[in-house]
Amino acid sequence: MTDAPRTIHEVMDRYNLAFRLHDPTMLEDLISEECVIEDTSPAPAGVRHEGRRACLARWSDLAGDADLQFSPEPAEMLGDLAVAPWILRWGTGPHDWVCGVNLIRIRDGRIVEARGYLKS
Repeated sequence: MTDAPRTIHEVMDRYNLAFRLHDPTMLEDLISEECVIEDTSPAPAGVRHEGRRACLARWSDLAGDADLQFSPEPAEMLGDLAVAPWILRWGTGPHDWVCGVNLIRIRDGRIVEARGYLKS
């Protein structure tokens, strides 16, 4: 891993860019060893991913999927917590999208926790 970005804003900008550009390599130095993701699927409670390797694999699958269009909306930063709303599209139909929000906790320039929620 390289030196971590220094601010929560830098981490979130790079995280969002990785998904928009479909470049999972941009995520590699953003995820801490103790990272935990509470995913949005499968419903109703999602799946928990623990550790850097599992979290990187999950996000790499999503970020690398060129059929998904991730559109982040402006996030609110509250100390070490980013409240990050987004829209995810997977087709061109009128119902081929969903809104959601991630609560992403960042410490020492790396993501340590992420909880995803969907609006349905």
